Amino acid sequence: MLRAADQRFGLGLSFSEALIGGAAIDAHGVPLPEVTLSAAREADSILLGAVGGPRWDGIERSLRPERGLLAIRAALGLFANLRPAILYPQLAAASALKPEVVSGLDILIVRELTGGIYFGEPRGIRTRPDGEREGFNTDVYSESEIRRIGRVAFEAARKRGKRLCSVDKANVLEVTVLWREIMESLAPSYPDVELSHMYVDNAAMQLVRAPRQFDVVVTGNLFGDILSDAAAMLTGSIGMLPSASLDEHGKGLYEPVHGSAPDIAGQGKANPLAAILSAAMLLRYSGSMGEAAAAIESAVGKVLDSGLRTGDIHTAGTRLADTTTMGEAVCAALA
Repeated sequence: MLRAADQRFGLGLSFSEALIGGAAIDAHGVPLPEVTLSAAREADSILLGAVGGPRWDGIERSLRPERGLLAIRAALGLFANLRPAILYPQLAAASALKPEVVSGLDILIVRELTGGIYFGEPRGIRTRPDGEREGFNTDVYSESEIRRIGRVAFEAARKRGKRLCSVDKANVLEVTVLWREIMESLAPSYPDVELSHMYVDNAAMQLVRAPRQFDVVVTGNLFGDILSDAAAMLTGSIGMLPSASLDEHGKGLYEPVHGSAPDIAGQGKANPLAAILSAAMLLRYSGSMGEAAAAIESAVGKVLDSGLRTGDIHTAGTRLADTTTMGEAVCAALA
């Protein structure tokens, strides 16, 4: 898709490839080889594929494919994860909710990506004096980490509907008491943005009950991971959701929200649209190539208008397509 956009718009793109996750383990013995990290640092942006699968489930935890993904986010300082949940009108019937509930849906979830319980120390599994084992993790955020993700969210809300909902669990977790305090301290700098707060359990319920009430949602790593996947089903399929993970200077790693889907790997059933829309986000956020990004998004809309669907979004009256056919159709519509 990026090559097709480059051909149409003369963007001057150049490409290189490197291994991460399971493929890197097979080739190099580690999920994030130094050669991959070096290539990522040298690149202006990164388009990432899925990292794992069941064949690597039995290896040492520190070498699991997912550790490569966490490591590259941390190494590149990719702290701001942008996850749009947009319902294409052609897919209203594919959503898990009634069309009248989700029609017009356009949410941006801003997830802090390099802190919180996924990275907090100490962590591990230990044996207590009474001989029983217990697992433990630490959910920790510094004031500066909260402040920088808060600014990203406020700026995003300023460019959209000017409504920001901060999601926490401040009635139980001290780490999110601080989270809420910092969000409140940022609000006076954005007088044009309406800030609200919501506990994460209520936010999950509201995403199902009345999702269009949200414009921009900002939350921590764990809550953002869960809520953004829940929001995926509002759009018809997780196969429709792209994402961007940005550093402080706008350099980004772009990937579909879904994982490797090993149950359908190699069968031509995967929906390529999330990856295609991730490429559009790459052009918009890291390349400042908004015209090309909009053209890709428009091409996706044209293909959906034509009735073409992969299995995850297939409904009565539409035409079933495999992965390659769908991808080629979008390229043709772009051209």
